[in-house]
Amino acid sequence: QVQLVESGGGLVQAGGSLRLSCAASGSIFSINGMGWYRQAPGKQRELVAEITSTGITNYADSVKGRFTISRDNTKNTMYLQMNSLKPEDTAVYYCNNIFPSWHWGQGTQVTVSS
Repeated sequence: QVQLVESGGGLVQAGGSLRLSCAASGSIFSINGMGWYRQAPGKQRELVAEITSTGITNYADSVKGRFTISRDNTKNTMYLQMNSLKPEDTAVYYCNNIFPSWHWGQGTQVTVSS
């Protein structure tokens, strides 16, 4: 079973930036489409960005133009560069494959103050 470890969250003012990382165990990382998800208090978990095994990306409208997803298959790691952060981006951020079907990690908290 693949283990996922998210990191890089924190408290930032509106307009600021953060870079999240997702480290995955196991060699199957490189052949899977991957996604960043987030869950805000009282809301369902949502997919905000996805990337195929070959690097094709897609974003939710709410983050398009502000977030950039990338991956390094040699390091089994995925990233989410978040710029121009808004208070509504406050959530716990998780990574998983695009189905999603692996066990969820602990996530990383992102808090954006106004």
